[in-house]
Amino acid sequence: LIYVITVPLSTSIILANLVIILGISWNRQLHNTPNYFFLSLLVADMCTGVALPFIPLMGLNRELSFSSCLVAHVFPNFLFLAFLFNLVMVHYERYICIVDPLHYNNLWMHRSFPLALLVVWAPPLLYASLPAFGWNNWTGPVFPNAFIYLEVYGLVLPAILTIAGMTGRVLWITRGQLKDICRLHRSVERGSQASDREQRLNLRYTRCVVAVSLTFLACWVPYLIYMHVCIAVLISDTKWSFNTHIVLSCTGIGSMAVVPLVLGLANKQYTEPAYKVLQKLRDRWR
Repeated sequence: LIYVITVPLSTSIILANLVIILGISWNRQLHNTPNYFFLSLLVADMCTGVALPFIPLMGLNRELSFSSCLVAHVFPNFLFLAFLFNLVMVHYERYICIVDPLHYNNLWMHRSFPLALLVVWAPPLLYASLPAFGWNNWTGPVFPNAFIYLEVYGLVLPAILTIAGMTGRVLWITRGQLKDICRLHRSVERGSQASDREQRLNLRYTRCVVAVSLTFLACWVPYLIYMHVCIAVLISDTKWSFNTHIVLSCTGIGSMAVVPLVLGLANKQYTEPAYKVLQKLRDRWR
């Protein structure tokens, strides 16, 4: 069941990321710091797609050697946390570009790009490696399963809320700018009613809000459900069906891994090389 669900999903995630990565690599105009951050996110997302079949296995009881246990548990958790940290970094970089464009080029991320990469890759590796030193086995009477709770409520959930908050703030700023544009347009046209151009702008903004909301619901809600179901089962100390665990974990992690693909495929500059190749193949076929 794990491979039936994860292999098609993992293959799609890997291929889509490769298309966007090649699109950025071939276009020299896209070789700048913001796109380097996005490339780091795509690499993390592609690695998450590679590790996707192994994530449901982390919840199953199996007899493994120490080295096999490290690979089966530490490696997927590291890739997942690295993906999440990269996603927060990309959202933050674009958020500052809109909120404070005058100081955008002076960001510490632009001045020291290697340090920014170290920030998004080193802490996930350090935290995911803690079980190798036995820290996840600490189940004291005060904080049982502290490793899991700290990861969920100290890293994952704050990261998701931060992304949601930055996205909402950007939409709010966009709404204010749209109102200013419509007000200036009316003052130039000297009319009190909304023109066709204003209606098109409002319609475009509404579509943008709907698209962002649906993307958030489709990509994040399944993972949030999976995460809290796991916590509820852990708190109640009850056993649940392996099939339910497999389906929830695959759909939750898989839907979250689609977020960078939505950001990348929506940019025509990233997909233009692949589109040209497909167009040439279509012409030759004809």
